[in-house]
Amino acid sequence: MNPADGTKKRLAPKEADTHPWTVDEFERLVFECKPKVSVFDCDGTLWSGDAGYGFMAWSLDQGLVSRSTNDWVDSRYRDYQAGNVSEAAMCGEMVQMYAGLRDSELQSAAARYVSEFVRERVFAEMAALLERMARAGVEIWAVSSTNRWVIAEGLRDFGITEEHILAADVRVKDGIITSEIVDVPTDEAKAAALKRVGLPAPDAVFGNSIHDLAMLEMARCPFPVNPSPALKEACAKRGWGYFMPQAAVGAEAAVGGE
Repeated sequence: MNPADGTKKRLAPKEADTHPWTVDEFERLVFECKPKVSVFDCDGTLWSGDAGYGFMAWSLDQGLVSRSTNDWVDSRYRDYQAGNVSEAAMCGEMVQMYAGLRDSELQSAAARYVSEFVRERVFAEMAALLERMARAGVEIWAVSSTNRWVIAEGLRDFGITEEHILAADVRVKDGIITSEIVDVPTDEAKAAALKRVGLPAPDAVFGNSIHDLAMLEMARCPFPVNPSPALKEACAKRGWGYFMPQAAVGAEAAVGGE
């Protein structure tokens, strides 16, 4: 309460107030922002866990790639966890590893993976928020360093079309996946990807990782969700609050590289 006038203090996203928002506070802040365009990260923000790594490990177990590719990717991922491979390089290689396979094969594999492992991990509060935003006519985009096959499938239930998805991707020629990188949106590259599609200053941005910081900073209203330790530290420095979905409380951070 405000002792001067007895009214409740308004919790603006950019105030020096770093406590976790309740779901009611979170939704109120989002709609007080009056967003026309909103941007969401996916892994750790819309659902728990790292679907990029999960799909990679699952696809190796399924034998989608050769044994030599399997061994190489495993070695590279260990180097990534040790800090010897950058986030951008690792995310790119996690898409390039499927070069030579048919695009339709990866789409089918992603559909199986998402059905078995991702849909059950969607944060209920975020699903409800996106449904309400869609009803309000908000233009919704997604930006992720996870491969486009998994992200497109994971967002199908949210009604987000592939035209509004910016994800790690390689070029496809005659239906065959190549190793030619199209985009790997992570860190500053997330902000750059949004600028390329004409969104230099989205109204609202939602992200969970330090790799989302660049696009959170470009938003009129930044909304950290389920923040990793590094992003939570950045929130404290900037006076941002944050939202913790109930299912995320006590769970391991989605980003292995932090």
